[in-house]
Amino acid sequence: MKYALVIFETDESRRRIQADRAAYRKEYEGWIGGLAAAGKLVGGEALETERIAPATVRTAADGTSTLIDGPAHAGEETLGGWFIVEVADRAEAFELAKSLPTPETVEVRPILESA
Repeated sequence: MKYALVIFETDESRRRIQADRAAYRKEYEGWIGGLAAAGKLVGGEALETERIAPATVRTAADGTSTLIDGPAHAGEETLGGWFIVEVADRAEAFELAKSLPTPETVEVRPILESA
């Protein structure tokens, strides 16, 4: 089964990144390397979260669109990226998410299988 581990930066993770980016990156890359070495990592991407702000396009039922300068859902947490993992079951996906050594929030989402 494939799952997306959706990473949300938090105030604490942003503080740690700003305090020592190299140490933070080493810790994070060690976790990613462990997923890859275990054959669990399928892919992933990090999003730009510091230099360029996100924008949101909302389309109404009548087809009109509105551009909003900012994230779709404002709050302390910022969407930072995701990893796709292949695991035996949902419980294993939870364990991988819990093993992230840095203070982000991880949302675990099943990948929709093609019909």
